[in-house]
Amino acid sequence: MKHFQSIPEYCQGIHIKPPRYMYYDIRSFEENMPTVVRKMEPFRHEFYAIAIKAGGTGVAKSGHFTHFPTGSVIFFNSPFQILSWDILPDWQGYYVMFTQEFISRSALFRNLLIDFPFLRMDQSVPFEIDEDDLEMVSMVFHKIYREYYGDNEDKFPFIEAFTNLLLLYVKRCYAKHEAKDKAEKELRTTDLKLITHFQTLIETGFFPANLPTEDSNPHSPSFYADRLHVHPNHLNATIKKITGKTALQFIHHHVLQLAKSYLLQTDLSIKEIAYELKFDSPNHFSTFFKKNTGQTPNQFKTSSTN
Repeated sequence: MKHFQSIPEYCQGIHIKPPRYMYYDIRSFEENMPTVVRKMEPFRHEFYAIAIKAGGTGVAKSGHFTHFPTGSVIFFNSPFQILSWDILPDWQGYYVMFTQEFISRSALFRNLLIDFPFLRMDQSVPFEIDEDDLEMVSMVFHKIYREYYGDNEDKFPFIEAFTNLLLLYVKRCYAKHEAKDKAEKELRTTDLKLITHFQTLIETGFFPANLPTEDSNPHSPSFYADRLHVHPNHLNATIKKITGKTALQFIHHHVLQLAKSYLLQTDLSIKEIAYELKFDSPNHFSTFFKKNTGQTPNQFKTSSTN
């Protein structure tokens, strides 16, 4: 595996022009695209990097974070982390790289990994940002870029200050991502509990002791939504989102399995089975059964016992 100890060595290794300074570099992806290696096999380097991909095709992988989001993405590289990428030459955005020497020159970064934990190897997960955050982060990158390639002799205090500002903005974006990710995980847990309770109600809903009253319908999602204390639309949307099936499809599947069990394992008549399963008439039961199996109840029973 290739290992780049310095930024100039890294630039040479990926076929882009050398940096102006040994310990700090900033580029736009656009300027690299004509010559950069488009498929880079896994390698390591010894410096920090922060990038914003505003557009482009392909993925970059850092350490054990193999998922690379679509859209506008902030991603990181930490020293000695394994990296690779596979891209097309259409990337847009910026990245900065800085070494331990750059960090040691400034009091702003004395507690770098404590102040900005997303630079730690185990925390540097790539994440997608919205358009407002993209605009702000890109603006700071642009300010660093102008200072870096400008001729002012006092450029590096500004570069340090703007880099600190960049890290603060990224920290804010990272916190928003973490909060959103936590909320989504909690929501998924809630959704899974809802589906589990829904399935349990269906499974037990046709037990003799649990049969509904005359004015309720266990074939309807509303029957279960009422018992789960949620709106029928919410119940259906949750089940559809996680399973790809509607609430009604879940109910019909269970009723169909019960119907087959009655037909194969009991001597009940079609009429008796229909009322056991809370159909309002034997004809409705037969229509439901044929629609879902292609056979009438009697045809199914005959073909299964021969």
